Amino acid sequence: MIDTHFDAAVDRVRAGSGVALAFGGIMTAGQRLTLRHFAGYSVGALDGVELEAGHGLGGKVLQINRTVALDDYMRTPKISHRYDAIIGAEGLRAMIATPVVVGRTAVGVLYGAMHTAGHIGDRVLDVLSVEAGVLGQDLAVDEARRDADRLREDLRQTYTRLRAAATRVDAPEVSSVLDSMRAFLEPAVATTAAPHVTPRERDVLSLVALGRSNIAIAEELGLTVSTVKSYMKSIMAKLDAATRYEAAHAARRAGLVP
Repeated sequence: MIDTHFDAAVDRVRAGSGVALAFGGIMTAGQRLTLRHFAGYSVGALDGVELEAGHGLGGKVLQINRTVALDDYMRTPKISHRYDAIIGAEGLRAMIATPVVVGRTAVGVLYGAMHTAGHIGDRVLDVLSVEAGVLGQDLAVDEARRDADRLREDLRQTYTRLRAAATRVDAPEVSSVLDSMRAFLEPAVATTAAPHVTPRERDVLSLVALGRSNIAIAEELGLTVSTVKSYMKSIMAKLDAATRYEAAHAARRAGLVP
């Protein structure tokens, strides 16, 4: 999704601002800016280049976390000139770059560039600023979705472990605590259309929803594989499911498992 968002953003920057080349990159795990999104003519010298914070135009933007415009990249004293050979190969002169920010952290940079020296106009600045803001919002939404997916998966794993642990505990007081914890993680109310499943069938369902095989479920719950198959046959009939995947999906939709 990150690549898709960046590709769309550089396309809009070029179309909306009239720059010869719009491009951008995202910060990698090594805290380098990798350029890999381009709209407009490029000889390919920039593609895949990794920029260090503090060097070149993009590095300067990352260092100060704000927009920088240059009338002539090759002559300006405002930046280091570590990447002059690359910029020269592309024939770029007037350039502007702005940070893509998620929260308060710059996670990437968007650029607009011309093949002639001169003042970068307000139109280019406005388009670049708007697109950087939109891109930052898109990336923030993607990050929130990934966090939610991870949290949801952790919840499902915990729920399944609690159900399995409760079946192996003999002490009533401990079993009661585990059941209370498990119930807390269950959907508040199953849908009115949800079929009735037994507690043991729900144990099996919770493991099926995590992608466990019949053998793994049998080992986890202390059952025979044939018994698990029997439960699965009953579950799939109740949920009108033709496959295990359909059964897991129907169970979640009905609120039977998280």
